[in-house]
Amino acid sequence: MGNCLKSPTSDDISLLHESQSDRASFGEGTEPEQEPPPPYQEQVPVPVYHPTPSQTRLATQLTEEEQIRIAQRIGLIQHLPKGVYDPGRDGSEKKIRECVICMMDFVYGDPIRFLPCMHIYHLDCIDDWLMRSFTCPSCMEPVDAALLSSYETN
Repeated sequence: MGNCLKSPTSDDISLLHESQSDRASFGEGTEPEQEPPPPYQEQVPVPVYHPTPSQTRLATQLTEEEQIRIAQRIGLIQHLPKGVYDPGRDGSEKKIRECVICMMDFVYGDPIRFLPCMHIYHLDCIDDWLMRSFTCPSCMEPVDAALLSSYETN
């Protein structure tokens, strides 16, 4: 079955055989000049934060209290010692060889961060983890309790 009524708007197969340039040379199908697209402007990504482990919000959507809490968390993370991964001379000693967050092997020269429980992770991996949950991913030891107790002893 099909449309038995012929209309001027019905499909015309002859249009498929003509190229755009052929129609333009005959004055048919020419489109009005379109404006060029606007120049490329790089969009600055808005950071995403985790006020609680189950919530994700853009920085622009955080309340003032959440912003303060996140700023304090960032300050605590910055106080954790960091270093560069060095497997040792022979590499056979029992040393952590893998970041348990990303499951990638450490490579000589990788930036790492040490937690108070002495576990080490890639710097970017653990910083992102600690922004969500302030516990060690391996032993679940609270990182902030160890940090705060180290401040009280000094």
